[in-house]
Parts: sequence; structure tokens; C-alpha cells
Amino acid sequence: MALKQTIEIYELLDRADASGDMVADLLRQRGLTDVSVRRVEGADNHTDFLKITIAGKGSGRTLGIVGRLGGVGARPKRIGLVSDADGAIAALATALKLADMHSAGDVLHGDVIITTHVCPSAPTIRHEPVELMYSPVDVHELISLEVDEAMQAIVSIDATKANDIVNWKGLAITPTVKQGYVLRVSPGLAQLFTSVTGQHTRVVPITTQDITPHGNGIYHINSMMQPSTRTRAPVVGLATVAEAAVPGSATGASHVIDLEMAVRYCVEVAKAFTGGSLEFYNASEWSRLVELYGSLDHLQQREHADKPPSTRVER
Repeated sequence: MALKQTIEIYELLDRADASGDMVADLLRQRGLTDVSVRRVEGADNHTDFLKITIAGKGSGRTLGIVGRLGGVGARPKRIGLVSDADGAIAALATALKLADMHSAGDVLHGDVIITTHVCPSAPTIRHEPVELMYSPVDVHELISLEVDEAMQAIVSIDATKANDIVNWKGLAITPTVKQGYVLRVSPGLAQLFTSVTGQHTRVVPITTQDITPHGNGIYHINSMMQPSTRTRAPVVGLATVAEAAVPGSATGASHVIDLEMAVRYCVEVAKAFTGGSLEFYNASEWSRLVELYGSLDHLQQREHADKPPSTRVER
């Protein structure tokens, strides 16, 4: 169970003075030593970028977990934690849970690198059907910080509620994305989803558009798949979802039970991937696709991603 850690992070971020240093202090108190905080300045405000490494035994692979979001709060326009905070809550609660496991003697085979950022006063965007949140700093700068070359596979967590496409409550995963290809849903990740949630696997219907860099003027369901534009590693999105469209700026809209499931899912993925029993994609199928159809990594390029921030759209 990860309810305790999820509530701890939820309460820590649900305050006007929430900061990266507050989170770092808590993680260090629980035994983590490789925790860094970097203040990133932007035209609209600043945010605190966090990078956390939970060291494994050194015998396994390295998993990356990215908490994607615009901000944990929209002050002064909104008071309280916003729906968009889900990515940060789940990522940081996963770090806290892994820290507690480590202290209790359950050390994973490989490292887990967790990145996200904390901003209690991020800007909002007017959009139909519901209002959205946006990053207070350049989104491309944040994404470049979120992705580390040591990550051999990445889980990107993001609230995916501000749309009328995904209409069930709880969690969902995406197909695996690698260097411009949207691959089939990983059977191993699907099986873990069923085990953790007790439900059939639910999949977010991402498209080629969703895996292109933001700022190109093209519709994206949200920023969940943006880490895939900065890495050669396979990326899978983990979405918190709702039956009806919920504004990213809505307060009182983060569901702790759903977030706790997201944390447990990330922990199980970390156990299996670092231990070598889980694959995000089929390597032989990937090689055959490239052999037949060539590279699609041009879809990762930013040459045309020069539009204003309002292009972060969900429908």
C-alpha cells in the first residue's frame, strides 16, 4: 500500500508556499541522499525542478518516472491544489514509497530516476471545453530537464481529464512510444495494470500528433507524451482520468485513491523493469519496423515547434 506516502505528498503540495525544497527535505529525512532542486525562471513565474535518484543494487536497469504538469496550483486565481497536480503527486509519492521500501530492506536491482517540478502559482489558459493549466516556464526547457540519458525506459504520469475522449474514472496507460513510432501496448505493462487496479487494461488513444513536440500548432491531448520527443528510450504514459471533462485548474479534483493506484503501479513497474522481467516494447518487432519503413525520429524534432504556449490543448 502507498496511501500513507500519497497523502503525505498531497498535503505537502497543497499549500501556497509549496516548494521543491520542502519536498527535498522530506525525502532526505526518509533516507534519500541523491535529491536535487533547481529553480527554473520563466516569463510568467518560476518553478522548482526536482530530480531524485533511488539507488538500486547495481545489477539491474534504470527506470525513469516523470511527473508531467503545468503547476500544482493556480494562485492567485485558484486557492488549493489543482487537478493538474496529479503528475507531480504520483511521481513524488512514488519516490517516497521507494525510499521507505529501501529503508525497510527492499532494494530494487536497478536505479529509479524521478523528475518533476513544483509551482503553486502557475498560469491558466482559457480553452474549450474546460480551462487548462500551463507551465510557468518554457515547456521545452522543462522537458529537457525531465529526461535523463541514464533512463532506459520512462513512465510519464499526467492528469488527462480535460478532454471528452477518455471518459472513465481511474487510470489508463498508453501504447509504448519510441523514436516516432507508436507501438503496441506492452503485454507486461498491461498485465501489471490489471494486477494493480483489478480492472481490464484501459488505454489512452494517443495519435501521431500527441508524440510531436509542443508548440507546432497541432492538437495534443496533453503533454503526457512529450518526454518521448527527447529520448531514444521507450516511453509509456500513465494517465489519471475522469468520466467527464475536468478543468486542469479545478481544485478539489485530485482523487487520492486513484493517485495511490498510480503509485503502486509505478512501484510494480520499477520492480519488474529494473529486475529484468518486464519489457516496454518488443525489440525484434521494433527492428523489423525500422528495417521496413525507416526511421521516424524526425517526428521528435523541434524545428516547427515555435508557436505560443496556448498550443498546449486538450479536447
